Amino acid sequence: MPDKRAHIHYEGFVQGVGFRFAAERAATSMGLSGWARNLGDGRVEVLCEGDERRITGFLEKMAEIFGSQIRNSDIEWSKPTGEFSGFDIRFD
Repeated sequence: MPDKRAHIHYEGFVQGVGFRFAAERAATSMGLSGWARNLGDGRVEVLCEGDERRITGFLEKMAEIFGSQIRNSDIEWSKPTGEFSGFDIRFD
C-alpha cells in the first residue's frame, strides 16, 4: 500500500501543452498511481499516491519540465486509499 497521497492543483499555462500526458509518463515511471485532468477554470488537477519520496520526485520533475509555465501549485497531503491500480488521464 502506498504511504502518501498528494492532491495537486497547478495554475498557469498548463492546459494545451501536454501537461497531463507528461504527468502520466512521469507518474508511471515513478510507480505512482492516480490521475490527472483539466479543470474548467484553466487549472490541471492531479491526484497521486505512492511513496512520499517518489511523489516529491514527481513534483520536482513536473517543475523541471513546466517550471516557467506553472504560476502556482497547491498541494494537499493526506493518507492514501490504495484505490488506484495505475495512473490515468481523465477526460471528465
